[in-house]
Amino acid sequence: MDFDQYEHCDRRQDSSCIEGVSEIDLLIPPDLDSQERRLLRKLDGRILPILCLLYLFAYLDRSNLGNARLQGLPQDVLGGDPTGVLFDWVNSAFFFTYILLQIPFTVLSKYYNPRIWIGCSAILWGICSTSMATAHTFTGLMIARLGLGTFEAAFGGAVVLYFSFYYTKAECGTRIAYWFGFAAVAGAFGGLVAHGIQHVKAPIANWRLLFLLEGTPTILLGLFCLFMLPDRPESTQFLTAAERKIAISRMNRGTSGDFGAVVRRSHVIAAFQDWRIYVGGVIYFGLNCALASLSAFLPTIIGTMGHENAMAQLMTVPPYAMAGFVLMVASYSSDRLQIRGPLLVCTSAIGGLGYMILLGATHQQDLRYGATFLVTSGTYASIGLMNAWSTNLGSETKRAAGIPLYGAIGQCGGILGSHLYPLTEGPAYTSVSASLLFLAALCALLLSVSFRLDNMQRDQQYGKPDPNDMVDTSELADKAPGFRYVP
Repeated sequence: MDFDQYEHCDRRQDSSCIEGVSEIDLLIPPDLDSQERRLLRKLDGRILPILCLLYLFAYLDRSNLGNARLQGLPQDVLGGDPTGVLFDWVNSAFFFTYILLQIPFTVLSKYYNPRIWIGCSAILWGICSTSMATAHTFTGLMIARLGLGTFEAAFGGAVVLYFSFYYTKAECGTRIAYWFGFAAVAGAFGGLVAHGIQHVKAPIANWRLLFLLEGTPTILLGLFCLFMLPDRPESTQFLTAAERKIAISRMNRGTSGDFGAVVRRSHVIAAFQDWRIYVGGVIYFGLNCALASLSAFLPTIIGTMGHENAMAQLMTVPPYAMAGFVLMVASYSSDRLQIRGPLLVCTSAIGGLGYMILLGATHQQDLRYGATFLVTSGTYASIGLMNAWSTNLGSETKRAAGIPLYGAIGQCGGILGSHLYPLTEGPAYTSVSASLLFLAALCALLLSVSFRLDNMQRDQQYGKPDPNDMVDTSELADKAPGFRYVP
């Protein structure tokens, strides 16, 4: 099917232009509830394990520099790097390509089969990650990190978009939390792996072994994804014909999904003109600044408390475990209550409070360690809630442009976060992360109030819609009269 056919494939005009899908596919079976529950279990059993494991290794591959630093990478490759500046640049190189390519890659992903796009991305970033084990110069590390950022840019936004193909607004938050929660699992798992490798007697440096052991599984998972991840609902062979009907009706619940490889140019433009996406970018900037500094420097921060390197690796595990638990609770509550903003305000403020304690209690080690639990829990829960807010963009194309747009703005915070904790300033580190998290809380409050006011205005003008009804967002995206935001 060529581009012109896709461009004009509109369910209001010709839903038969996608093979195997007709008007009957939008009919709802009489025993929808039981069939839908079975379908949801089937989707969760296939989609979530693949994507969660991929994100686990994606996050390990981007954040294991913090562990490698304690295993001698600066001494072997960076000439000792006494100021930590070279390490900061290696860490932040990932974000340069990640930021520049996230928007075009996510929009482009709509033209391709999701399993091919996501699987190939994983294979390529896995190759870049393992190649870091072969680096002998600052330049070699920089090239590998730039490649890692390139191919992870093709992954992140495409996965959040992919979730909207199969999950409703009332389900997306929890599923995105399961997925993003594996970043916290990666933090805990990475600390355990690094602690174990610290004691391995190998013919190569421990940090090189770390990159090999954490990068190779990504390549294998990418190959697995090529064969096992379901395609779009209207074309996947993973579902039966009856299940495809239900899946198509679900993706049109409270909104309207695209059929096939459709990119609506007007919605891309609308995303760049939507002020809320830029406010979301400010929120994401603060959260990613906190997250990037946390991922790369938590072992170092704990090291400033007087612990040996191996113990510092191990002590990073409990804060990440707590972060995963808080993320799941916050996201589940968000889906059940259908609110995002108020919870995001609370979690951002908790993270900011943790950073303030780290800043103020420079000589109270137990209190500082306790503060890392607040930092990890607040930061991870906030990012999960922010990603779930992407359902408010209305249409697939606007999500494809809007998610990476606020993501690209936010990832600039990752570059800043990579430079916030130089060795020369510990343990009295800067308060930038705390300030940005409190700013994120204020912006979340602004967005939540704005969404509520818009919903009230539409309810008064058009009446309250049934949340299960299909809303035609093909022209106006989230501005459609029947569309309602999750505040």
